[in-house]
Amino acid sequence: MTVAVEVPQVEREIVTDMARRALMAAPVTIGVSAVIWGGRGALSASYALAVVLINFALSAAILTKAAKFSPNALMAAVLGGFLFRMILVAVAIAVVNDAGWVSRLPLGLTVVGTHVGLLIWEAKFLSVSLAFPALKPKGEA
Repeated sequence: MTVAVEVPQVEREIVTDMARRALMAAPVTIGVSAVIWGGRGALSASYALAVVLINFALSAAILTKAAKFSPNALMAAVLGGFLFRMILVAVAIAVVNDAGWVSRLPLGLTVVGTHVGLLIWEAKFLSVSLAFPALKPKGEA
């Protein structure tokens, strides 16, 4: 007899939390870019934030799908998905590279800084426990 077990969507929970944190940091990131680089800097930072959030959402979607198959599929999805998503990030940057509204320095700094910053910020709130496989319970953060 097979019993269906409800598996929490850990990836979706984590990426939703990261998006919430990105939205909290977005006004500061865009504002600093606007002060330093003007309107082009603000637009570039906004575009970079969108690219990062789409990248994280794709990561969660890929991992959620692969986890349903097998550990080997999950491993392949992690490696292949990372390569695929980094190519998409590079293409997203290359497409707007010569656009008149883009300032390259805030675009690049925001893409790199937001990826690293959100991952570090989110790591503080993760539970590395099988009892709570995603975010720490509210009382422990």
